Amino acid sequence: MMYTIKANTSGTRTIEVSDSHLETIRDYALLKDLIDSNGIIDESVVDKLRLNCRSILEMQPNVDKRLMDICLDVVYNTNMKAVGLQNLLALFIEWFKDHNGESKQEEV
Repeated sequence: MMYTIKANTSGTRTIEVSDSHLETIRDYALLKDLIDSNGIIDESVVDKLRLNCRSILEMQPNVDKRLMDICLDVVYNTNMKAVGLQNLLALFIEWFKDHNGESKQEEV
């Protein structure tokens, strides 16, 4: 399934996010500990996410296509700014709520 998040406040720029992207975020815990205790998402948080992704890619002996896809399609998208990351986080939280129950049922 594809989701569209707004990348700016006026909604003129968007980013397409797939279930595969969201699964990759979950599998690599890309959003964990990303935001400081003040809860503010600004451009420095976007940069931190990009650096974290880059670090993971450099540490892997073989490039994970899913991680590369999310980097190219979402994280390093030219439209990705603080508003886009805030909307991605909100989408991920909602997606995780819906899919967390499914993954627990699959494990049982």
